[in-house]
Amino acid sequence: MNYKVTYAIDSLDTKPVIKTFDEHYDMEEWITEEVQHRIDYTVQHSPYTISEEEYKEIEEYEYSLVRIEEI
Repeated sequence: MNYKVTYAIDSLDTKPVIKTFDEHYDMEEWITEEVQHRIDYTVQHSPYTISEEEYKEIEEYEYSLVRIEEI
């Protein structure tokens, strides 16, 4: 089974990142790494300290932008 992952920058993104994977494991690994990369960027560029609750909200938001389809 193949998987198509669409990962937008925000809900209005007209050119999201689209990747395809042959293996479920590879897909999960890429999503985890990409989400972590985006969270790290947000945290590093925030002028404020990010609380644990805010971190979890950022993480939830990032995962909400990921769409997975079986192809």
